[in-house]
Amino acid sequence: MLKPKWFYPSYRKDVGEWAWILHRLGGLALMFYLLLHIFVTNRLAAGPEAFNSTMEALSTPLFKFLEWGLWGVILFHAFNGIRLVLVDFAGASKYQKLLFWIAFVLFLALWIPAAWKFFL
Repeated sequence: MLKPKWFYPSYRKDVGEWAWILHRLGGLALMFYLLLHIFVTNRLAAGPEAFNSTMEALSTPLFKFLEWGLWGVILFHAFNGIRLVLVDFAGASKYQKLLFWIAFVLFLALWIPAAWKFFL
């Protein structure tokens, strides 16, 4: 059975491959969050007590950290998605590495300062 080249951990990946992998993983994380969000919102149907107890469980430091991570996933997925649109539809494929690093710097510039909002 043939294994694809990305299966081998020693294979050197290019910036575009890492952007592809991170974009897909970010999309999966956002889908998981959407399911969790639907569950939490559905707790309203069980009554205010059930919803309040769920919200209390979700206000722990662990979930604050995960919420900050969610913000990072949203930012990265959004900026990388804009990069993909520019590369695919605006003819910027020869600048794809530069656009990735611009998107990455924008992501970090908005994600890291958000720690003060989430943890203070």
